[in-house]
Amino acid sequence: MAVRKTPAEKAAEALVEVEAKIQGFPAPFAELGTRMHELIMHANPQLKPRIWYGMPGYALAASKPVLVFFRCDEGVFSMGISEKANISLPPGASDRLISSSWFLHSLDETTEQRIISIVQRATWVQ
Repeated sequence: MAVRKTPAEKAAEALVEVEAKIQGFPAPFAELGTRMHELIMHANPQLKPRIWYGMPGYALAASKPVLVFFRCDEGVFSMGISEKANISLPPGASDRLISSSWFLHSLDETTEQRIISIVQRATWVQ
């Protein structure tokens, strides 16, 4: 008889898979991915990381849809929000466009603060 895993055990396994995926990114993207993971988890500690379409994704629960993700493909690193995220316009928006993905090459303090803001807005639940 197979032993059923607890939700905590499943979450721990999912985290190990995400960390392994990030460490498998080519240089310098493994370091960038590690910092992105830290920023996303700092922005909303309730998020549950898991592999989503082969890349790190973050949802409010294991059974909920991924809201935020990032990927490294062909030497390009990007972060995005899914259609299930909070996609309302930010306060004071000067147009009606809502961004859903961003490309990056490196991080600085301003970019890190913007990522935290994006994640908090995307994962905010009413």
